[in-house]
Amino acid sequence: MRRHKKIQEEAELDITSFMNLMIILVPVLLISMVFNHITVLELRLPLEEELQKQDLNPDDLSLEVIVRQTGFNVMLGPLPIESIDKKDNKFDLNRLSTVLQGMKKQLGRERTDIVILSEPDIDYQVLVGVIDTAKTFPAVVAASVVDAVLFPDVSLGDAPEVEAAL
Repeated sequence: MRRHKKIQEEAELDITSFMNLMIILVPVLLISMVFNHITVLELRLPLEEELQKQDLNPDDLSLEVIVRQTGFNVMLGPLPIESIDKKDNKFDLNRLSTVLQGMKKQLGRERTDIVILSEPDIDYQVLVGVIDTAKTFPAVVAASVVDAVLFPDVSLGDAPEVEAAL
């Protein structure tokens, strides 16, 4: 009995399904990277040593939002601008945005820095809401809503103690 060797043909490599996977996977990964970048809050933390190194004058007025359990205090250096109390036991971020928009008009477009000072017991979500409110506000441009820039350079710190009334 003779055995005949079957001639084996070389198998072709079919990478169609792999290419389909790559065509779907690459855009999904790129899109998710953009969303991850958007959720990062960029902050500058004030350091007294850096201020001394740069010879900055402490008498320069800084725009401050002090977050307390009772509400917000908006200050321009030592000058109080407005005190915003809680509304229905919730922080009034809409009123804060209106006050900051007015301050932006008075201080000019070149002013981009703001200092947010909070008491130790302030909820993290409230603090993030204040940061978002200080950075941008919704504005209507050409029949569409966009985020207009207010004060993108945010610094954080501890709120000063409340002075007792005499």
